[in-house]
Amino acid sequence: MKYRFRSEVWIYPSMTAAWHFASLSRKKSAEIDKKFAGKRRGWNSFPVSVKLGSTTWKTSIFFDKREGAYILPLKAEVRRKEGIRQGDKVSFTLEVLS
Repeated sequence: MKYRFRSEVWIYPSMTAAWHFASLSRKKSAEIDKKFAGKRRGWNSFPVSVKLGSTTWKTSIFFDKREGAYILPLKAEVRRKEGIRQGDKVSFTLEVLS
């Protein structure tokens, strides 16, 4: 099952790194959590395939208590290729993997 999202890119507050993320909606996060509970991995994560623009890659989504939703890490390579910066609104499709 594929999920479509539109989210603003934000940087996780850290003293040592500039990790960029996009948040999934709380509603879809709850749906994914319930539907795929048996596929959950360490750190309350799920393996996913993501398509953003012309880029497709495999990664994991992680539950963030502050957001109350899952968050998608955006690799530097993907951000460079797609011209993404903090504050940009991005649309992406996500599929939870087996």
